[in-house]
Amino acid sequence: MTCEPALPAIGGAPVVRLQCEDRDRAGPAFTSADVAPGRGMLLLQLRAVLPGRGEVELLATPPLDEVARRLDGGPDDFAGNRSFSLGGAILLPFANRIRGRPLTDRREIETRVLGHIVRLPRNWGGRAAGAEQYAMHGLILDRATDELEQTRDRVRGRLRVGDFGGHWLSRTEVRCDYALRPGALDLTVAASNVGPELLPIGIGWHPYFRCISGDRKQAKLYIPASGRVVVNNYDEVLPTGEVQPVSGTSYDFSQPGGRALGELYLDDCFVDLAPRDGRAVAEWIDPAAGLGLRVSAAAPPVSAFQAYAPIDQAFVALEPQYNRADPFGAEWNGADTGMVVLRPGETTTYAVRVELFQV
Repeated sequence: MTCEPALPAIGGAPVVRLQCEDRDRAGPAFTSADVAPGRGMLLLQLRAVLPGRGEVELLATPPLDEVARRLDGGPDDFAGNRSFSLGGAILLPFANRIRGRPLTDRREIETRVLGHIVRLPRNWGGRAAGAEQYAMHGLILDRATDELEQTRDRVRGRLRVGDFGGHWLSRTEVRCDYALRPGALDLTVAASNVGPELLPIGIGWHPYFRCISGDRKQAKLYIPASGRVVVNNYDEVLPTGEVQPVSGTSYDFSQPGGRALGELYLDDCFVDLAPRDGRAVAEWIDPAAGLGLRVSAAAPPVSAFQAYAPIDQAFVALEPQYNRADPFGAEWNGADTGMVVLRPGETTTYAVRVELFQV
């Protein structure tokens, strides 16, 4: 009998591996998934068996021993930044960017949320000289899970995050649930207001899906959306408050079967989605590998898909999220930006499913 090597600890907690009980399925099928409870229930890897290829890794993630080195004590891991550089990070209580006034005596910004002044970690920003720095991708990137329940093909984590160390309003409790079957990975994130005040919540997920063939140009994206948020540039990637129609542009991925990426760079938020059967749907299709991957999410509350696909990398980050970038910013002129506001005792639930199909 052979024993699998022990999984590393990340963020002070052992990595959890889910495995499918039943693999008797024609076509592509999921086999296993790795989750890091010590890093906000980050999905580290997702594996599947593909006809003619055997088992492959679907997420752009280094080997687990390298991930452990990157995520434990790295110099550029302020506020857990490295969690959204690989795998699939859960983003909460907001996805994307929040702008604010930078504080000179600490690495924070000050901004207004529902009439309250809050201070958030200034953990990201443009790379050009003088570029704006801001808060990015929420406040649980490096947060350890408080309670964990696991079976062979499912793991549930509870995070009692309170007011996120004084950075947010009211108090929050989060429950994350991954369930793996040969035909689907289901992620459910429930956030509850357990405090006395109104609680603004935006939830997202940041998975990096590999192009298995390695040929990015022929890989196709399908996002049935009619609008795209305009940004100032692709360095800061800050919204201007304008939403442009995608019809007739190179950003129109709404046709069934998808559109090849070619040489198009993406770091764009697609909105005005066209849900079907109550779910927003996007697909990442790799014809050279004969594989398609479908991401669907309950909509509402999901109102946007952020797609990040740099030209020199064979992956796409395909992110279903509640909110647009800078959801409390003046540039939106009071428009609905997707944040959910919970009264005391209320809960919002984010539900995402990943499925494979053959092409």
